[in-house]
Amino acid sequence: MFELPEDIQEIRDLARDFARNEILPGAAERDREHAFPADLVRQLGEMGFMGMFVPEEYGGAGLSTLAYTVALEEISYADASVGVVMSVNNSLVCWPIMAFGTEAQKRKYLVPLARGEKLGCYALTEPNAGSDAGAQRTRVTVADDGSYVLNGTKMWITNAPQADIAVTYANLDPAQRHRAVCAFIVERDYEGFEVGKVEDKLGIRSSGTAELIYTNLRVPKENLLHEERKGFKVAMATLDGGRIGIAAQALGIAQRAFDLAVAYAKERQQFGKPIAANQAIQWMLADMATRLEAARHLTWRAAWLKDQGRPVGKEASMAKLYASETAGFCTDRALQIHGGYGYSREYEVERLYRDARITRLYEGTSEIQRLVIAKHVLG
Repeated sequence: MFELPEDIQEIRDLARDFARNEILPGAAERDREHAFPADLVRQLGEMGFMGMFVPEEYGGAGLSTLAYTVALEEISYADASVGVVMSVNNSLVCWPIMAFGTEAQKRKYLVPLARGEKLGCYALTEPNAGSDAGAQRTRVTVADDGSYVLNGTKMWITNAPQADIAVTYANLDPAQRHRAVCAFIVERDYEGFEVGKVEDKLGIRSSGTAELIYTNLRVPKENLLHEERKGFKVAMATLDGGRIGIAAQALGIAQRAFDLAVAYAKERQQFGKPIAANQAIQWMLADMATRLEAARHLTWRAAWLKDQGRPVGKEASMAKLYASETAGFCTDRALQIHGGYGYSREYEVERLYRDARITRLYEGTSEIQRLVIAKHVLG
């Protein structure tokens, strides 16, 4: 794929205009104040960007994964915090309900989520279950009336402080690890639902990240997502798509850093000429540009394969790995090109440098991506 279809170009342009005119101007202030972008999330919902690949009959925009990926890059170009809120709601909440939910679950939950009337989060990670997602210690027991009772703590949950709905994983028998994991749709107003510690993070500071604490939380039996003991399948399938979203987020950060570096290199004068005239700067920019193009094609291809209904485990991991490391590379080089100014919070590259770092950690570390890729390569 070397050129986006015209309809997806239109989506890109819509996202770009909104991102640069509405999101970018307040990004630095939201970062300083840890201010959740509630109004922007509401507007994204009205535009159809909070449920982009959800069918129209369930309140979504009915668009492709590729359209979502392109739009998410543009949103993240302006503010990666807004991008991750959008990404989680689309990839990690709407998608598993759409793919594994019953008709009643889709009607009840997808419609408000896709419209941006409610916000979702993905409650998988625990204190002892990060990269080892099968080590779920949150317990679920079955009550006499067939409902489920959850007890445990989740951590590093993006959107948790603001979320109305949590796609949650718990284990019927921790000794059986992934073979006994179940997935549930949990509502914030269920008794026993508590938001714990809200994290003070290095980057993406205007998105909320917190613990979720479940204490004898009773979940109706109709809120089991998929089947008992099939939750790990739901989780892994969901993360494949989620990794494409993080790749898109990383691309947005990297592209913004590159654009700022080019502009600064042309403007900054040293020894009587723009620093862009120096070969050392030119080579940095050349490397950034090349990595960006490679990362974008990996990401677009993974999204396109998902739209074709083809397996994307390897391709999603490749895209996430390379795009996230490209974001780290490009923000580092952009800061270097800005010199001392880049280390100051007065310049945007400092925020981009901080925001980029998380993309190598969440939804699977770079090390986990390499393991996934290697397993596919080795068969």
